[in-house]
Amino acid sequence: MHFSIPDTQEQYAEGASGGSPTYTVYNIYINGNYHCCLRYKQLHALHEQLRRRCTDASLPPFPPKRLLPLSNSQLETRRAALEHYLQIIGQDSRIARLSYLQQFLQRAQLETALAEGSVGNENEQQQLQVEVYTGGHVSPPVVQLLVNCHVQQNASSVLQTVCHALQLPPELMQFFCLYLMRQVEGNPESPLSSPDDPPNVLLLRRLMDFESPFITRLHAQPCQLLLRTCYWNARWDAKLLGNSVALNLLYHQTLSDVAREWIICTPEMRRQLSSLQMQSRPLQYLELVRQLPSYGCLQFGAAQVDYPQLETQALVTIGNRELSLRTARGAKIYETKFRVTRMRCWRVSAMHNTFESRDQPTQLQLSFEYLMSKQTLRWITITSQQAMLMSVSLQGMVDELLHNDNNSSGGSDDEQEASTSRGASESTSSTTSSVSSFTSGTSTTTTTSTAKATTPPVKFLAQHCRQPHNKLTTARTFAAVFFRNDANDAGSTSVRNEAFEGIGDDDL
Repeated sequence: MHFSIPDTQEQYAEGASGGSPTYTVYNIYINGNYHCCLRYKQLHALHEQLRRRCTDASLPPFPPKRLLPLSNSQLETRRAALEHYLQIIGQDSRIARLSYLQQFLQRAQLETALAEGSVGNENEQQQLQVEVYTGGHVSPPVVQLLVNCHVQQNASSVLQTVCHALQLPPELMQFFCLYLMRQVEGNPESPLSSPDDPPNVLLLRRLMDFESPFITRLHAQPCQLLLRTCYWNARWDAKLLGNSVALNLLYHQTLSDVAREWIICTPEMRRQLSSLQMQSRPLQYLELVRQLPSYGCLQFGAAQVDYPQLETQALVTIGNRELSLRTARGAKIYETKFRVTRMRCWRVSAMHNTFESRDQPTQLQLSFEYLMSKQTLRWITITSQQAMLMSVSLQGMVDELLHNDNNSSGGSDDEQEASTSRGASESTSSTTSSVSSFTSGTSTTTTTSTAKATTPPVKFLAQHCRQPHNKLTTARTFAAVFFRNDANDAGSTSVRNEAFEGIGDDDL
């Protein structure tokens, strides 16, 4: 989980008016999105509970209490220290995956929504509209499923409700997940789009167990929930083919990906697939389409990249152990593929614009250091509002790579690997050891991979926003920025992708 605290709010006790604020609350952002507001004492209580439960993990020091009211500079120091603390625990998988932490964050989101009036009461029931690939006489083959849920249900609980409504066996639920997505028209800024293109799907984020899908959806309107498979290794398809419901979901998801050109086909291949579709032969259709290199990949919206040159517009695709960029140069379209095993490390940068970022997209960047040739590394930067989801996707692929390597000598445990793939994306934590430093005005979390690491580390740094903004009367106007590694981060302080170490000269 990637935490930040860009600003604070001054709250008054009920019935109080005028005078000094009664208490300060901290606006908590997780994975680049606003999540909840918490007081210092609530975060301190969380720390005490984690200290009792985390006997095998070393917690960072918690910012100390103060007896006297805080000045503005002391308040900012505490904000930065709390942010630094949350970033460290969010990058330790042993802590981030604790059910207590997940439940604490989910409860905090619910209580914040109740205080802000977003929901009426915690037992309130609502209907959620979930887009499901299950056929019908539409193209792409998506139908809308309405499910009843409580506002306090988390992502796994809602997913279970959806799978039950579809009559999907419980043991196959682990291969699916829920995304927040938005229907968008063809991007006029993209060189690959056409005005005649049908509305595309823009994946916003993957829903996690620390949040309520209903409440999270309120901060991302307009959007819908989408059911998709959650694994990266196509061999998991075999687990779904033996069940008619799972086969139907996988088949129509693939039909949708082909129709939206997420899966790139030659004209001849498209004719063969169309023929199999007309004959209603899903198994043969999937067997044929699995031969395509873009099968099983996620396609993201148009982004701005600095490769091969600055301000290049490209479509980003992640899957099959690669991140690929499709760019147009004149009348031709070029595809550049970056193998995940050649990424030494990557970073995510987010610029929050205080309260406006709750309802407006946050400026996000994903940068990765890539081994272009032997002893030649280069940073590639992608500017996209989907950068955080790209980072989660890269982590998921590396999880599967590391798990396969660990099981290569003694055989693999299919159920355990599937759970690892799903759990890594639900809790985007990194490694089990971390080195941390703190300086005035900034907070830095550096995580170094160990042999037992199951997810690649990402480095985060937070500091003040330098951009002008409107004066706010009810909040501190700070922004969190996650910066990349710079020249001072070389050597032992660099953040590594554990899968990078397996590259040999033959791979170059």
